[in-house]
Amino acid sequence: MAAAMAPRVLPLPRQQSFSPPTVLNPFVHPGRLSAGNKLRVPTISGGIIPCIGQGSVSYGSTWTARTAAVTGYAVTADTVNRKYMGDSTALQGIILLPLRVICITFLLLLAWLSASIATFCQPGRGFLPLKGWRRRMIQTALSSLTRTAYLVMGFQVKVKGKVASLPEAPIFVAAPHSSFFDAIICALTGMPSIVTRAENLSTPVFGIFFICLTAILSSLQPVAVSRQDPDSRKNTVAEITRRALSRGQWPQILIFPEGTCTNRSCLITFKQGAFVPRVPVQPVLLRYPNKLDTVTWTWQGYSFKELCIMTLCQIFTRLEVEFLPVHVPTEEEKNDPILFANRVRQTMANALNVPITDHTFEDCRLMISAGQLTLPMEAGLVEFTKISKKLNLKWNHVREQLDTFAAIASASKGGRIGIEEFAEYLKLPISDVLRELFLLFDRNGDGTIDFREYVIGLSILCNPANTEETIRMAFKLFDMDEDGTITEDEFASIIQSALGLPELDVSVLFKEIDADETGKLSYEEFKNFAVKHPEYATLFTTYLDLQRHQLGMFEEHDTEPPKGKHSPVRSTAPVSETPLARNKVCPEGNEEDSSSISDKKDD
Repeated sequence: MAAAMAPRVLPLPRQQSFSPPTVLNPFVHPGRLSAGNKLRVPTISGGIIPCIGQGSVSYGSTWTARTAAVTGYAVTADTVNRKYMGDSTALQGIILLPLRVICITFLLLLAWLSASIATFCQPGRGFLPLKGWRRRMIQTALSSLTRTAYLVMGFQVKVKGKVASLPEAPIFVAAPHSSFFDAIICALTGMPSIVTRAENLSTPVFGIFFICLTAILSSLQPVAVSRQDPDSRKNTVAEITRRALSRGQWPQILIFPEGTCTNRSCLITFKQGAFVPRVPVQPVLLRYPNKLDTVTWTWQGYSFKELCIMTLCQIFTRLEVEFLPVHVPTEEEKNDPILFANRVRQTMANALNVPITDHTFEDCRLMISAGQLTLPMEAGLVEFTKISKKLNLKWNHVREQLDTFAAIASASKGGRIGIEEFAEYLKLPISDVLRELFLLFDRNGDGTIDFREYVIGLSILCNPANTEETIRMAFKLFDMDEDGTITEDEFASIIQSALGLPELDVSVLFKEIDADETGKLSYEEFKNFAVKHPEYATLFTTYLDLQRHQLGMFEEHDTEPPKGKHSPVRSTAPVSETPLARNKVCPEGNEEDSSSISDKKDD
């Protein structure tokens, strides 16, 4: 019993820097309604009214019974029973929603009129900053109308700290970015220029409101960035730098450095755009201390329309905005935008009392791709910033690996690879050697391989061992008669020996490698398969190291290799030919140089 309970010893040491993040998925709304529950909820214009409902709605264990006092729901630890709780609850949705929509529409039209007047016959068409009465009109009219709109929507805004002036801090950096309601910062800071997606200036939201919203956004002279265009990002950084160093000609710039919305459970990677100009920045914190979260707009959560209607149905929504002291960069930070960004992020995380993770927008793209491949969306999260930096990986390469991972994990549930799927993919039976290879990938020892572990395993264990030299060495080892091709018998001899399974049938694997179906493997066929399946490289290098170790022991004791049935050396060639195998694969005087990378790599 004691032996069964002994903790497993990992085959290789693990770098703490590759440990899973504290927050596994910052892009999911914790109170997401299920599709079945949505059908039980009455809607207005396709949007959910949370204060009028019937039946039972599951919101998740994060909700508490105190929510009932504000929303009119009867709440348990895991379920919100949405019932009619009296006339006041019903009137909350019936009266508040239409009244607020009418008032907001009126305010939106006034804001559109003000923005249109301020930008009418604008000189420079956005390339020159608004000045004089135009800028003052934006600062006073739009700021006042925006504050009024938030008041009408029921927001109780609490402001802490002091807003920095333009000479003190040309750039505001706000986080965590979790909702379109974060735009309140614009009104509190005098309507600065903003950095926004190019799609926000061209995508209709509510049809007839499109023209109004576009005019208002354009009046702020935003810096538009396209997430899909690498040149756009470079141009965006250049434009931010130009405005930040304009010595007061341009207004201050508001940037959400996370670049996407999260659920406020952590601070993800900050983009460098706000920190490249090397100017002081003022961190701005956002908090929504509400018992019922109707504002969080994440990749896995409510839609824009649903959140708007849910929020408008609440009597009030609390919002706190805190302006931290200006962060003046040191010389070291000026020369290293990443360091500058990380220190500002850490300062903000400490003030918010939340952890930091290395997730980024690229993780969102992988998450969407995972969903398209019928995997759970969170399966695509790898902390791309950390993975790409430490392993020198590009997004496209990781995306290709996601395709392979999805093909392996398709038969399993939960988007993870078990030992059975791993063996089936490699077309090999489950053996002690295969289990050891599986454990090298399974970093947390839970008996499965998730996508993050798969990417790390390929990069650290397999790709370094899958070099041209290693592939050529493997081909020579398989080609026992040195005729430049590998027969199925030669292939089976080495595979059986490497796995310790003398009766193993390798015909299926051999046929997959034999692309031209000649019954023999050429070097090109062997190489192409090895490049596409780097997992086999670790199996081969492990076997090769075992050969070197055994040969070294025999030479040290001046004895012949054993002639047992399962000896790896015997499987390579007859005992009398052992020196020949050594000359082909393990040249004398070069054993250390040719040794496997994977057995020395501290991952």
